[in-house]
Amino acid sequence: MTTFENDDAAHLPEESLAAAVVPDASVEDSGEGRLIGRLLSRYRSAPALLGPGDDAAMIAAPDGRFVISVDTLVENQDFRVVWPSGMQTSGYDVGWKSAAQNLSDINAMGAVATAAVISLSLPTDTPMDWVEGIAEGFSDALETLGARQCSIAGGDVGRSGEISITAAVTGTLQGADPRVRSGARAGDIVAVAGNLGAAAAGLSLLDQAPVNSVAVPETWSETERRCVELQLRPEPPLSQGPVAVQHGATSMMDISDGLLRDAKRIARSSGVVMSISSEGVDFDAALLKDAAARCGVDSRAWSLTGGEGHALLATFPRLTDVPQGWNVIGEVLAGEASVLVDGMAPQELGFDHFSS
Repeated sequence: MTTFENDDAAHLPEESLAAAVVPDASVEDSGEGRLIGRLLSRYRSAPALLGPGDDAAMIAAPDGRFVISVDTLVENQDFRVVWPSGMQTSGYDVGWKSAAQNLSDINAMGAVATAAVISLSLPTDTPMDWVEGIAEGFSDALETLGARQCSIAGGDVGRSGEISITAAVTGTLQGADPRVRSGARAGDIVAVAGNLGAAAAGLSLLDQAPVNSVAVPETWSETERRCVELQLRPEPPLSQGPVAVQHGATSMMDISDGLLRDAKRIARSSGVVMSISSEGVDFDAALLKDAAARCGVDSRAWSLTGGEGHALLATFPRLTDVPQGWNVIGEVLAGEASVLVDGMAPQELGFDHFSS
């Protein structure tokens, strides 16, 4: 890993970068040095203690510890440049989503993000403006989602047969203990903060093929467009992780693979039953209504098993401990580790990277 080290571009002041770069059509036309320069001129974040520009970055660990998470987005696995619906994914979307999913993992530990390093692998014909969009989307996500103190400390660029972005993010616990999956106890209340099911609805809409040559996005309602937006640019509730810690959350995790699959992970780690109410998860029903009607599905299926919305799932000792902004969806019971919906074992849990 380098921290975007390149003597031809990375150490130039911003005004020199603009003069050194020509409007190339693709990554291949630009070359590595100018590619790095263009990325650096568009990354916006709080400053790191050291970086980018050297072989490694130096970041702060304010209370002597830090948490770290890493996630990768791969073309045709985690996103499509062009969807069956005709909708196109921008580099801005990919940069935003990379930031969001990593920030959400830090948030789920009850921590606050402090620094990020980003690795890009790109085909040589990738348009330069698309790549610049990645940097802008990542930077804007830090600002908009509430992680302004997180610095982009460096990263790497390389050539590949498909677009991929890997980001690692560190965070500070600010003196608190981390919230983990193994702390849930019988009698706890199960609650969720953030959107539930909208990103899954958005994915279903993106995957719809045109009918009678009519571009599908032109027919989407306002709520359907919002679901698509939350798939392409998730909005994890970053303010709620530290709040949950203050209110005594006993366990917490990010919902990335579906509520039920992630609830089962807490159940296994804690040795408890996570009992979920199907009515409790229906709090975004109005947002999902149009998409559900178009796709012919029960919107609760998206809420229970749909991933990529990056809501927070947590357990609290008492109902009175659940903070404002959280939705109560169930309770923790004693018994063999499992997840139940309305008292029954569900047939489907959610997304699995290696399942067909």
